[in-house]
Amino acid sequence: MASPRKPRVPRSGSTGGQGPSEGAARGGSREAPAGAGSAGEERSRVSLGASSKVTVLRPVRDEAPEEEFVDAPEDWSGGFDDSGTRDDAPEASDTAGPDTEREKPARRRRWGSRRARKAAEAKAAEQAAASRDVLAFPVPHVKRVRRRAIAVAVSAVALVAGLMALLVFSPLLALRTITVEGTKMLAPAQVLAALKPLQGRPLPLVGPDDVTRLVNPIVQVKSVRSRAVPPNTLLVTVVERVPVALVKQSNGFSVVDGDGVEVAQAQDKSAFAVPVIDASGGAIAHPTFLAITSVLAALPADILAQLATAKADSVDSVQLKLANGKTVIWGNAQDRDLKAQVLAALMKANETPVKGQTPVTVYDVSTPRHPVTR
Repeated sequence: MASPRKPRVPRSGSTGGQGPSEGAARGGSREAPAGAGSAGEERSRVSLGASSKVTVLRPVRDEAPEEEFVDAPEDWSGGFDDSGTRDDAPEASDTAGPDTEREKPARRRRWGSRRARKAAEAKAAEQAAASRDVLAFPVPHVKRVRRRAIAVAVSAVALVAGLMALLVFSPLLALRTITVEGTKMLAPAQVLAALKPLQGRPLPLVGPDDVTRLVNPIVQVKSVRSRAVPPNTLLVTVVERVPVALVKQSNGFSVVDGDGVEVAQAQDKSAFAVPVIDASGGAIAHPTFLAITSVLAALPADILAQLATAKADSVDSVQLKLANGKTVIWGNAQDRDLKAQVLAALMKANETPVKGQTPVTVYDVSTPRHPVTR
């Protein structure tokens, strides 16, 4: 009896040559490999190379190669388990008769299909990992223009920053000359000595805070302003404390300003055209004393020069004595600017007394909107 024709079992992949992906990557060919057919042409890709104007995507192939059938082993008579392994152990169904003989070719085909499918999946994963095929898409023109603009802007900022750093730290802008203005009691040399640490420093790095910090220890300075004059000059304007009174001391007089700060010493009261404060009511830092000095600071210089003394028993009872013997009742330090204006107007109006009228000896400006003279 002639043996039946042996079934053909599918085999995955091809036995030789390069895969479509591998050939395209190595040769850069735009044609599919020979014998690949229409399916091979669809699976082929063209490698366009690297470029700064394209975005490169690498596809993953998931196509399985066509199945091929091979003859099953001649001595195969058993079945196969789910993993495709031969099972040569005889089964009762193998000798069951004609029906069993007809089922064997079907089992062979199922075995071959499983083996081919697993081999195809493994080969596809290997090709995907080693594939060098690319899909190239050109970068939009707007994006390229934006990139150029950003690059130009960054370069310009870096250039400007470099130039600024060069100018700031350049010896050409080092501070060499300091000019002092506004001094009366102070000598300019005192201010220059205090600002000596700034000499040689880059002028753009010298700020108003640096000048104020160095000059503030000088007691006669109330405030200071500074201005840089390129390339290497600093102009400093000093605002001095204004003396408003003399305070009798054991060895002379202390000169104080409107804040009660002692700004100088004097041996003779004629050295300053300011009144003498009777400090018997308390120390210089006492509130009553500060009320007197704040009132004197509000007076115009011409009226201040006419005063002889100033005193107060409390902060609400400040009195001033003019050199001609007239008295000014001031009251407290509130509305001091308005009171100073009213006092100046009253004194001017009574400079030339009217014939037959009693001369004014008292100016009461404690209520500035309703002043009284007597």
